[in-house]
Amino acid sequence: MKVFGFAGWSGSGKTTLIEKIIPQITGRGLSVSVIKHAHHGFDVDKPGKDSWRHREAGASEILLISDERWVLMHELRGAPEPDLDAQLGRLSPCDIVLVEGFKNVQIPKIEVHRPAHSRPLLYPDNPAIVAIATDGELDAPLERLDLNDPAAVAGFILHHQGLI
Repeated sequence: MKVFGFAGWSGSGKTTLIEKIIPQITGRGLSVSVIKHAHHGFDVDKPGKDSWRHREAGASEILLISDERWVLMHELRGAPEPDLDAQLGRLSPCDIVLVEGFKNVQIPKIEVHRPAHSRPLLYPDNPAIVAIATDGELDAPLERLDLNDPAAVAGFILHHQGLI
């Protein structure tokens, strides 16, 4: 599996960009998976539901299955957060995994940057950043991608990863 990441400050548009490039990639007949790193606790379960009650009772893993999807919830229960490689090993095979977050993991990534947000660029301190997707002008030595052109961003990623 090829792995390609996205980094940027909160609110820069990483999730929206990924959402828009997934159909650009799958439209070429390639399969895509996504790993998103959340900085804060999150829950995909609802209090009172059977799976929530099982977790609250102390289960380490709960696998929910229906005729439309399945999901595995794993409670760390104080164990350290698994690294990206461990999580990649849990995914089914696909052509490319898009990774949101994991800023400091050394995988090729695009920085999503909006000059209007007045936040500094990440690339000078992160050698894994290979391009910057932005909606403004930049003076940077990296390739500049138009944040509002998901087809071009997808093409850059696929070319960079040797998939086209």
